[in-house]
Amino acid sequence: MFSKPKSDEPKKATSTAASITPSKTTPSSPVASKPKPAPSILSSDLTIKGNLTTTGDIQVEGTIEGDIRAHLLTVGEGATVKGEIIADDVVVNGRVVGRLRGLKVRLTATARVEGDIIHKTIAIESGAHFEGTVQRQDDPLSTKPSKPVA
Repeated sequence: MFSKPKSDEPKKATSTAASITPSKTTPSSPVASKPKPAPSILSSDLTIKGNLTTTGDIQVEGTIEGDIRAHLLTVGEGATVKGEIIADDVVVNGRVVGRLRGLKVRLTATARVEGDIIHKTIAIESGAHFEGTVQRQDDPLSTKPSKPVA
């Protein structure tokens, strides 16, 4: 009563799988958000003299002589940045010479920073080298000078 010929079973399974597959890839809402783009990776053999500006993420492994503005900036262990950094999130594993402005700033154990850091939140791991001043601001990304506390 419920048995089917073996020749029909593969066809049935194939047609069922085909009808399920499109529903998995179809977005559930009519407005689909764009996938986040991959970070721009500047390799260790690259040297840039000039400013970099993006709304995305940058991972520096080479040498940059200029200012950088990004959403997330990661300075690799062998990297050197000479200039001002302005980013929402900054992770320093390498060397930075210049001012660093960020909402979240993290200096790892291999970080070498010479310059001022203006931040909302900061984390400095044991072993990081830092020479400069640290200042907390609610809006560290603004270029307006902050009012001195009386």
